[in-house]
Amino acid sequence: MSVVSKKMQANIEQGSMIRQMFELGIQLKKQYGADAVMDFSLGNPDLSPPLAVQQAMFDLAGQLNKPASLGYMPNAGFAWALEALAEELTKEQNVVLTKNDVMLSCGAAGAMNAFFHAVLDPQDEVLAIAPFFGEYRFYTENHQGVFKTVLADVETFLPDFVALEKAITEKTRVLIINSPNNPTGVVYSEEVIKKIVEILEKAGKKFGHSIFLVSDEPYRYLTYDNTQVPSVLAHYRYAVLISSFSKKFGIAGERIGYLAVSPQIEEKELLMNACIMSNRILGFVNPPVVGQYLMKAALGISTKEALEIYAKRREIFCDILEKAGLEFQKPMGAFYIFPKAPGGDDKLFIHCLQEEKILGVSGAGFGLAGYIRLCYAVEEKVIEKSRDGFKRAVEKANHLGNK
Repeated sequence: MSVVSKKMQANIEQGSMIRQMFELGIQLKKQYGADAVMDFSLGNPDLSPPLAVQQAMFDLAGQLNKPASLGYMPNAGFAWALEALAEELTKEQNVVLTKNDVMLSCGAAGAMNAFFHAVLDPQDEVLAIAPFFGEYRFYTENHQGVFKTVLADVETFLPDFVALEKAITEKTRVLIINSPNNPTGVVYSEEVIKKIVEILEKAGKKFGHSIFLVSDEPYRYLTYDNTQVPSVLAHYRYAVLISSFSKKFGIAGERIGYLAVSPQIEEKELLMNACIMSNRILGFVNPPVVGQYLMKAALGISTKEALEIYAKRREIFCDILEKAGLEFQKPMGAFYIFPKAPGGDDKLFIHCLQEEKILGVSGAGFGLAGYIRLCYAVEEKVIEKSRDGFKRAVEKANHLGNK
């Protein structure tokens, strides 16, 4: 008998791609030197946190002589933090929210797990639109749910509405959307959101129960060309917003995330109590103390400077990929590009890139083989240095694929 469960063994196999890429990056950097490796595999923000966050850290350090300054608090977070978050989300989402409509947790991952723990019965289905953030599958299975996917329109990476409607069954409990999307960078317009809501409302009447729409939005403030991210809370009674400050403020390691529910949702108090209790039951107990102070200090500040840096990197990367002969859609948001691998063979292309000391991630881990994900949360000089390597890798992949 193995020391781990069969389920965990399967999860390790499914989730090993990113870990192996991370380890390969370390190995290549040791072998050739850090400057020789162009690592576009991990979505780890490389920009410094905003000055407001830095100042908040200094201010907090001066308060640590107070009793229980880093102690427990209510499982949903400090009341002052919830009030500040609700006030900010009221402006962002165009609906009136109070501290009773929001909960803080250990990152968006913690918030999503708490929500699933609160609403999923065994064998309830969670739908996601592929390509999707790969860990949605694990979060669903953590709570005995069944994870299912529906393929997006690969010409646009927008939802295939016909396929989505067919995929919903009487067991469907949740639909997850991720906009701006990881890995494609696509952003759903208000018209797309309205069509999704129409499908969910129709299905709810057909099957006699509500279907939650979970909108995962950690990249909301990283959009380009004046692209706007519409509010889901303003469009659907059973909408749940899940997000974090990891990408917006460059504090991914601090693990501060949240969920917010539509104020129109039925039995809202019961749902929030269940989510808060789940926050505790799952071992998160309460959100990080330090993260709440940093969040409070940074709420409402502009991300313009960071956005300009990412936008410039996007332009350079798109130029490199275009001149290398790759097919891709220009990202509307986030900091990823999802080009099609030459000949549709992502494993071969990943290998060819590695020979050029360029690291990317196979699209298979995001539910769509034949593509690769590249992250441009790296320095501009690293992106520019990859230009010739991409050309050589594409030429090699085309040559080997035609044999």
